[in-house]
Amino acid sequence: MQENGMIVNRAEDGIRCLELLGAKPAGYYDAVLMDIQMPRMDGYQAAQAIRALPDARSTVPIIAMTANAFEEDKQRAFDADMNDHISKPISVNALLAALRKNLK
Repeated sequence: MQENGMIVNRAEDGIRCLELLGAKPAGYYDAVLMDIQMPRMDGYQAAQAIRALPDARSTVPIIAMTANAFEEDKQRAFDADMNDHISKPISVNALLAALRKNLK
């Protein structure tokens, strides 16, 4: 899907996210907006799998997007090596702030 000149890909679960990342060269994706509660492979597992990739794709910023908003949920996202955490319902301002903070 293309929105405002940006390409946005949607993955229904962590496995599909890894497939999409693997199908494109390093640097193709600027960031991953990672839902935590997904079937087959959750966001924590997907983030750890991304960080284990053998090339620059492993450094893509990952922003957790979840209804789990307690401090321990945020810490779990950071423990999975995600760069940031946004609580649902998503505020556009919070999303933009996280993107600005994590994109170079």
